[in-house]
This record gives sequence, C-alpha cells and structure tokens, in this order.
Amino acid sequence: MASIKKEKVDVVLVGFGWTGAIMGQELTNDGLKVLALERGPMQDTPNDAEYPKVLDELAYSVRGKLFQDLSKETVTIRHSLGETAVPYRQHGSFLLGNGVGGAGFHWNGMHYRNLPEELVLRTRTEERYGKDFIPKDMTLQDHGVTYEDLEPHYDFFEKVCGTSGKAGNINGKIQESGNPLEGPRTDEFPLPPLQQTYAQSLFEKAARDVGYHPFAAPASNASGPYTNPYGVRLGPCNFCGFCENYGCFMYSKASPQTTILPVLLKKPNFELRTNAYVTKVNVDKSGKMATGVTYVDAQGREVEQPADLVILCAFQTHNTRLMLLSGIGTPYDPATGEGVVGKNLAYQMNGGIRIIMPKGNYFNPFEGAGASAWAFDDLNADQFDHAPLGFIGGAVVRQATTGGRPIKQASPMPGSPTWGSGWKAGMADAYQRSFNIGMSGSVMPYRDAYMSLDPTYKDSHGLPLLRMTFDWHDNEYKMLDYVGSQVEKVAKAMNPEKYVVNVRKPGSHWDTRVYQSTHLTGGTIMGTSPQDSVLNRYLQSWDVPNLFVMGASTFPYNMGYNPTGLVGALAYWSVKAIREQYMKNQGRPLVQA
Repeated sequence: MASIKKEKVDVVLVGFGWTGAIMGQELTNDGLKVLALERGPMQDTPNDAEYPKVLDELAYSVRGKLFQDLSKETVTIRHSLGETAVPYRQHGSFLLGNGVGGAGFHWNGMHYRNLPEELVLRTRTEERYGKDFIPKDMTLQDHGVTYEDLEPHYDFFEKVCGTSGKAGNINGKIQESGNPLEGPRTDEFPLPPLQQTYAQSLFEKAARDVGYHPFAAPASNASGPYTNPYGVRLGPCNFCGFCENYGCFMYSKASPQTTILPVLLKKPNFELRTNAYVTKVNVDKSGKMATGVTYVDAQGREVEQPADLVILCAFQTHNTRLMLLSGIGTPYDPATGEGVVGKNLAYQMNGGIRIIMPKGNYFNPFEGAGASAWAFDDLNADQFDHAPLGFIGGAVVRQATTGGRPIKQASPMPGSPTWGSGWKAGMADAYQRSFNIGMSGSVMPYRDAYMSLDPTYKDSHGLPLLRMTFDWHDNEYKMLDYVGSQVEKVAKAMNPEKYVVNVRKPGSHWDTRVYQSTHLTGGTIMGTSPQDSVLNRYLQSWDVPNLFVMGASTFPYNMGYNPTGLVGALAYWSVKAIREQYMKNQGRPLVQA
C-alpha cells in the first residue's frame, strides 16, 4: 500500500515526451483534469538549451547529459534464448532520453510519413508474393490501421511541427520535385524544404542519373519563421549542426518544448509532476479496469495516483516494462508463441557508403541541420519487386548533413592510423572532402525477438529490469546486401576518388557498443485481435479498456523510416477516438474482440 494517496484525476499520463504532450493538449481541450507524470527532471529551451552553453559536444554527445542514468535503471541484452542477458551500462546502440520532452527534445527532426503498404505489410506481401513468401519464424502482421485512416493526423502533426519539405503527391496528383512514391497528401508541407547542401546536390544528381527519384527529406527543422495551429511560434534554422543529443536554442527544431508546452503548461486543468517514477498501473479486483498508477516521488515516497483513464506515453522499453510489471496482458512466450506483451521487438538494419571526393571539394559539414537530407524511396518498403530477391522490406537511402562536430561527427581518411600525427593528418585530409550515403533499413519481427522481465538484474527500486532478446536474421542481411549493391551505383556515378561500402555481413551480431539508431519498436503491439496484439487499432488495451498505450512500442514491426511521424499520427488518431467515442462510453472497448 502506498504511503500517500493523491486526489483522483480524470486522466493520468505516464511519460511526457511527444505523445504525452499531444495527449495533454488535446484532452484538456475538453475540460478534463489531466496529470502528467515524468520520471526525469523539468527541461525547457531557455534553461536547458541556452546558447552558448548547449553547444558542448563533450557534455551532451559524449557524456549524454540529456540521457537516462543507466546506473539506476537500464535494460539487459542477449542475442539468443540460450544466453544470459547482461546489462547495457553505456549508451551505445541506442540513446534513452530522460526528462520532459524525452527523445523528442534531443531528436534530429526527421519527420516521415510511412509508405501506404507499410501499414498493411502482411496483407500486401501475401497478395503480391503468396503466403509462403513469409518465413515461418517471421511474426509479421498488419497494424490494424491504414494510411488513409492516418492521413489527416499525419497532416496535422506536420503542421504542429512546422515541417519543412515538398509534397510529391497531393490528392493523387504527382508534384514536381517532391517524392512521387509517397502516399497521397491532402496538403503541401507547412514550410518549403531546407536549403540544399553541396553534398546533397551531388547525391541528387547521381541518384537521378542512375534512375531513382530523389527528394528533399521532410524536416522538423523550420526553414523559415512559422506559427503552428496552437499559436506557438518557431524560428528559422541557422544550420548550427547541434540537433541530435541537444535542445534547440534557436526554437527551430520541433519538440514538445517548442510546439506544445508553451500553451499546455498554462492550462489550469493540466498538472505536470517531474521526478515521478511510475512503478505500476493499478487495477481493480477484477483485473479488468485500471484505477490509476503508483509512483515513487523525488523524496523516495511511494504515491498512489487514482485516475479514470491511464495512458502510457513513455519510451518503447518503458511502456513494455510497465505492462509486464503491472501484470496486464499475457507475457509473450517464444517457446510456445503464445502471449503478446513483449512480442515483436524490432530495430533497424543500417548501412552506408563513405564517399571521398577529389581534393578541392569543400563540403563544410559543420553547416548542418538534424534532418537536412536528400533521400529516395525506390529501394524502400515494397516499392520494388521482391519476388526474385527472397526477402521482405527495404531501406530509405539518403545523404544527410546533420553537422560536423569534431568529436563524434568527424572521421579520418580510410586506412589512416588510429592515433598520433598520422591520425590527425587523415582527419584533416578527409574532413572537407568526404560524406556518407546512409541506408536506413527495415527489420521484420521474429518469434525469438522479444522483451521480458530479467530474472536476475533489478533497478534502484528493486524492480526487475527489462530483458531484450534480439539479433539480426537472414532476411535483413539479404535486404541490406541488395540495397547496398544498388546504392553503390549512385556512389560510382559521383566519380569519387574512392568510396567504402559498410554493409553488415551474415554471421555478424548486433553490436550494442556502436550507435545505430534509437528506433526500437514493438512490445505492446497494435493489431486486429487480442490473440496476436496487446492493443486494438485505437491503441486501447484489449484487457483493460481504460488503458491506452502510445509510441513506437505499438508498431508490429519496424520500417526504414524514422518513427516519429507515425508515432505522432497514431497519437492524434487515438486521442480523437478517446474524445469522440471513448469518453461517451467510458470503460467500454472501442473494438469488440
């Protein structure tokens, strides 16, 4: 029993990043009393992105000032079922955010909509290639929503963020200079694309010469002054090169702090409590209704917070762990394939080609923005014929100029010594005349890739850590090998002095020491049946109807694109259903099992 019991609220939000801010803003509009509980400290732009203090690569990119303290809580990781998982003690492969804004405060700003087929990939694959094309150990399933369902919400989230870009398809009409392969849009982007860099111009030309369809990647880095639908103003990006791992001192990168919180935090029916570490979703004696949550406050006191509606808005790993700790839903068992909570852990399979152009080229990589990129989708999702290739999925290919910071964003000439004067010479030689072409690839779900509570390791509160079981599979090796071979044609078309292909080979394991992306998905997946999903199409728990779960933990598999666009669209889709349907019949399921 908690030592403190608070007054009941209408809605309690667990986690206060992008989805928590969206939920808070929308639900308070209906007069509901909403409380947000954030495990980390308060963070805002004036205090936590103050110029010039924020431009400290050692503090933010190396020491991880905005990241979770892994000495107090982390995850454990193993590659296969027979191994013993060990704790993730240093931020490497992925970066766990902490504090108000979460990962939305330190993200880059890449803001894609998913290609329409990606939300119904199992159906699409079976119809185009046959059911036998899907490997038996691949637990692929549709999301339960379509691109058409989400289009208005993709559109609104882009307007909230002031996303910069060029539409390629407006109401079925292909637009010049945009992405002709994207799904139909109802409107143009709020702002025009960011200014193209020199490296991107070379990439664009080479991609066109090879026959691909390059476009300016959608960026939630404002290309000009902008006022969003909530009345919050953003300023134009100055290409400072300090986006990922940092708050934006220019108020240019969309984040909860720069797009929603200036309005939400002033509302009398909204409350934010920071340093509130939620340990459990409480349920009644029947186990079918949530009664609120229990959390540990900054003084170490256990607090019970009653609420009529509970919404989990934390990061993918935290949402999954909290469901497991709360005993809501059946934990997934890879031995039997039964259960759903923890199922379908997925990541991203990335690769790249490093381009070295002749001396005399000056790319000025320090002039960067988080989502400054040109990309193409010709090798993404199901935009090409997979039948003779024997794999599912693909990758978005892009040249991104995010910055040229000296510690983490500079690399010496290939073959240079790893230290000393030779290393310095190689660094000086490569800095101005090299750049990367990146391949961000999808990862399908598998029977042996999942999350569970660790039987050995516990956090600072004595609760079991989340255990991740994950490694690469043949499907993803084939996908990246094929995409890499096609992108190599783009590299050759640039007539470089040299280029180096970096593509994982079969037999290599997931290396958690090296940063790859923070795009973890699955664990509380959405779907059409309680037999194979935790949530229905509105992100409502099948088991506890007054519990909703947001974020990338709801994705049944991972795509090549960055997840934030889909995360935001799903949040607006879900909150619309909560406001217009659920609140009229509280405690009732929105979809009958």
